[in-house]
Amino acid sequence: MMLGRPSPEIGNHWNRRQLLRTGLAGVAIAGGMAACQRLQTNSTVKIPALPTEAPPTTGMISPLQMLREFDYGTVKQEQGRRIREFRITAGTGVLQLNSVVSFNTWNFNGRVPGPALRARSGDRVRVIFLNHGGHSHSLHFHGVHRAEMDGVRPVRNGNATIYEFDAEPFGVHLYHCHVAPVSRHISKGLYGLFIIDPLQDRPPADELVLIMAGYDLNNDQHNELYAFNGVPNYYMRYPIPIQQDQLVRLYLLNMIEFDVAATFHLHANLFQVYPTGRTLIPREETDVITMGTAERHILEFQYRFPGRYMFHPHQDAIAEAGCMGAFQVVS
Repeated sequence: MMLGRPSPEIGNHWNRRQLLRTGLAGVAIAGGMAACQRLQTNSTVKIPALPTEAPPTTGMISPLQMLREFDYGTVKQEQGRRIREFRITAGTGVLQLNSVVSFNTWNFNGRVPGPALRARSGDRVRVIFLNHGGHSHSLHFHGVHRAEMDGVRPVRNGNATIYEFDAEPFGVHLYHCHVAPVSRHISKGLYGLFIIDPLQDRPPADELVLIMAGYDLNNDQHNELYAFNGVPNYYMRYPIPIQQDQLVRLYLLNMIEFDVAATFHLHANLFQVYPTGRTLIPREETDVITMGTAERHILEFQYRFPGRYMFHPHQDAIAEAGCMGAFQVVS
């Protein structure tokens, strides 16, 4: 495959027979579950043990496991260039939202939200996308790339395609299905975080991912439930353990459809804001920030005192419908 220009197959749709001929059928055989790595923390960063009583969710991984799990892909060298290859499969599955409500999701790699993909600025990113979702889907990445890599062309069920582009610019981005109606495809679960790290590493920190989203349970374009990382109120029942006096770096994304905006509020503390993750120095300090759909930031903070501290949108109706959580600060 020539770098810098798409191969004849890129941007076209592949069927299963073509996948078998090219050796990519392993994407389907493996269920599209790309190998994920936990954050490779500096030795000075302490990660408290997760609550042992916290259960996984029906058909999905635990939201506590999602917090610190990043998919770095498979790194290859081709023609002297570093290639970071990811494999994403669109599928379906049932997610238990609470004791009485289950939700039929459309998902990436069997989870909602999809895996948090992570690359380094300047990498060549290659995403092998296989659609087993029963409907036409696609992958649209935020960032800078050529038009043919923009992911607006539907990939029919049973087919595959390859997206390839340079990782730029550094910052916090996202990916999602871009097949109409886009709001329905996103609200069904087809979204995830895409982080491009700068060449200069950020200071060591306990790094977490939180994605706000809503659930339209009756297809009336109105959300009845909301959640952080897929499951309403999960982090209220099982607070996120963090270390006292240790820097926390939070990658925060708002993927709530059908609501114009949502805020994020942190109790008993202030956070430094790195807008869209595009800066290496903070632009402001606050305890509440307003975000439109698809807006994202890096927030940094640390807690001086141990105890339990809530976080939630300051639209109380959204918070009380499931978008609430808590940090358990341990000494």
